Amino acid sequence: MASFSLSRRDLDVLGKIKDPESDPSLSVYIDSALPKDPHVRDPQAYGKLSQQERDIILPIQKLETRNFSQQSSTEPKSELVEGYRDCVTRFGRLINECPRYASALNNRAQALRRLYGDYMLVARVPQPPQALLREIDESERMKMAETVLSDLDQAILLLTPGGRFPRMSPQAAKTLSLAHTQRAAIYLATSKVVELGALSVPPSRREVGWSKLEFEENASKDFAMGGRYGNEIAKGLAVSTNPTAKLCGQMVREAMKKEYGPDFAA
Repeated sequence: MASFSLSRRDLDVLGKIKDPESDPSLSVYIDSALPKDPHVRDPQAYGKLSQQERDIILPIQKLETRNFSQQSSTEPKSELVEGYRDCVTRFGRLINECPRYASALNNRAQALRRLYGDYMLVARVPQPPQALLREIDESERMKMAETVLSDLDQAILLLTPGGRFPRMSPQAAKTLSLAHTQRAAIYLATSKVVELGALSVPPSRREVGWSKLEFEENASKDFAMGGRYGNEIAKGLAVSTNPTAKLCGQMVREAMKKEYGPDFAA
């Protein structure tokens, strides 16, 4: 097998293709000594909120486990649907009590995605398999789409750190990563079905009028940010969903093959 070596610059270019958002100056430092939530700095107050959150999530987890063991039925269990509706209502009350608690915003968005699926920005398309609700009124779909995206936007805004070398607690970084990844999943799903139905975005949203390519690009950006804050799966998806990165990567691979021969591919 032929041998070859790459320069530091070559390696940097290849690393950039693998992770388009890579930049040493954007590194996030995880510091367990920081408050778990930057807007709920009192440990007792945070403990109370997180316990309320667990109390909301636990019944849903039990219902999901029961539903998984009863997969012989193809119809979503009405009990599970009602459980998620109750979950959304209770998260709404918690958010009203503490509107700057980002984890509750992220979790309400996740519960709504389970109910309504990720095609909530496109009308007249079949619901994805994970959606519990099969028939959705158009006005209800629009309202829930606005709630989900607004919750994720707000969670991201609340937790995104400032400064050149930001520091975050592990809990805040995880929630921020999940919020970016959830929004990316909705954008990516939209890009896959937008040509099958009709884009139907709440008029107040910035996504109004986006093309398929714009949904793909913004999905890739959010996956990259999810990766930046600790989600390795999201980091990998950032490249696979970025049309520009995919094209550049293909071009560079072809160029390297010509430069170093077919052994480069191996």
